[in-house]
Amino acid sequence: MSNLLKATLLVTAGQAANACAADPQITPQTNAVSQQIARAGSQASAVGPTDYFTGQARIDPVWLADKNINASGSLVTFEPAARSAWHTHPAGQRLVVVSGVVLTQEWGKPVQEIRPGDVVWCPPGVKHWHGAAPATAMTHLAVTGTVDGKNVTWMERVTDEQYHAR
Repeated sequence: MSNLLKATLLVTAGQAANACAADPQITPQTNAVSQQIARAGSQASAVGPTDYFTGQARIDPVWLADKNINASGSLVTFEPAARSAWHTHPAGQRLVVVSGVVLTQEWGKPVQEIRPGDVVWCPPGVKHWHGAAPATAMTHLAVTGTVDGKNVTWMERVTDEQYHAR
């Protein structure tokens, strides 16, 4: 770290401390935006619509896209052999596998198996699907970017033949 940067940080820290000492109403906490806590269970779970999911899937919203972050987050749980339809995302999506075994496939490529701790990046506009392995339920955290209020374009269902291809 340069000496100029160190000096700037020291002066800034000193100014903040002096301001707080001069006026006990001013604290670093009152000058900052507060954390917000969304309590577990405060948002209703949703069943994955049959138009877009084969088998049983449950979507638990974690956060919605807003002015602070232009991406939503959801925990999505698939029962064994359940899967999404083919789809794309206009701003991409990250999947973080929380539990179970996930199958995912990009159009024209082989089915991939991913496991807890693995992270998948689905680039904008890339046609893909994801779901649970045939004998194992799974949950992933889906962090999905939004463009003009839209985060997914749904397409045709994944056939049993496509799902079982390896």
